[in-house]
Amino acid sequence: MAWSRVISSNLKRVSYNSQSHEMLIQFQSGAVYQYWDVPDNVSRGLVQADSPGKYFNRNIRDRYNYKRVT
Repeated sequence: MAWSRVISSNLKRVSYNSQSHEMLIQFQSGAVYQYWDVPDNVSRGLVQADSPGKYFNRNIRDRYNYKRVT
């Protein structure tokens, strides 16, 4: 999975596996979280959003199972 940088005060970069629907998000703090069962359109929406932080809060946070990996 390749990382895509996003312009955000909260998020740093995103990685997505379209086969497993697994998303990794690295925050500006350096913490990386893994999210499961994320649809392709949600992943694309995050990377393409004018405000990735707002998109994350509205469409990903507390909607998908996750764990902190670092």
